[in-house]
Amino acid sequence: MNALTVGVIGAGRVGAVLGAALLSAGHRVVAAAAVSAASRERAARLLPDAAILPADEVARAAPDLLLLAVPDDALAGVVAGLDRTGALRRGQVVAHTSGAYGLAVLGDVNGMALHPAMTFTGADSDLDRLPGIAWGVTTRDRAFATRLVADLGGVPEWVAEDSRPLYHAALAHGANHLVTLVNEAADLLRAAGVGRPGRVLEPLLTAALDNALRMGDAALTGPVSRGDAGTVAKHLDRMPADAVPAYLAMARRTADRAIASGRLRPHDAAALLGVLSRTKVGTQA
Repeated sequence: MNALTVGVIGAGRVGAVLGAALLSAGHRVVAAAAVSAASRERAARLLPDAAILPADEVARAAPDLLLLAVPDDALAGVVAGLDRTGALRRGQVVAHTSGAYGLAVLGDVNGMALHPAMTFTGADSDLDRLPGIAWGVTTRDRAFATRLVADLGGVPEWVAEDSRPLYHAALAHGANHLVTLVNEAADLLRAAGVGRPGRVLEPLLTAALDNALRMGDAALTGPVSRGDAGTVAKHLDRMPADAVPAYLAMARRTADRAIASGRLRPHDAAALLGVLSRTKVGTQA
């Protein structure tokens, strides 16, 4: 792809990193909108040649590609504001990075939804994670999107307009809730007297994730998949009260999947399901 002149609105964790990736691919990032001190510092580090300008001026400075990396709930307002001020121009491609939204939020603007399936911290190391990742793309111009994603080292996954919320829910459910789950497990290990929970969890969770991605529900192990009602009851009796609801919700869903996949026979699950019907610690429905 020929070098594009690019502007970035939203130099947060995602926008600054993707701008830097476009720079590495040979494109020109000439302007960025950065409001907070953290965003300005990030833009200075990752986009050193980009002028820091108001959003409408960034749009006017980028005739080829305008990247909108703003919070989901702010996206429609940003697009409307740019359109109202006449900052958008004919021939310009407007790409937003929201996972939940598609093209409708852009109105009549020539654009695309371009969502990287990756978590970002805003650090330089994020650039090392981009090669090979999937991008959830919704667009009318697949040829341009394919070339742009290739320049970023990724692979496009075409997502229909009405499937964007479900696509995004899948990623948020998997990645965001995984962080919560890992930290819940680490807290329980600390409560059990384990001084370095990460050392215990890393090999176990790495293997579990690898097995789940390769084997699906066949990777299920542990007391729920075996129907060990007594063990699960002991867990519930000893866990802090604030940890019980999440454990119960996940255990119930795990039991459902174990039964549906044939790993746990309904007859063997009866006692376990009775334990999991508890509404709070120490009671059983």
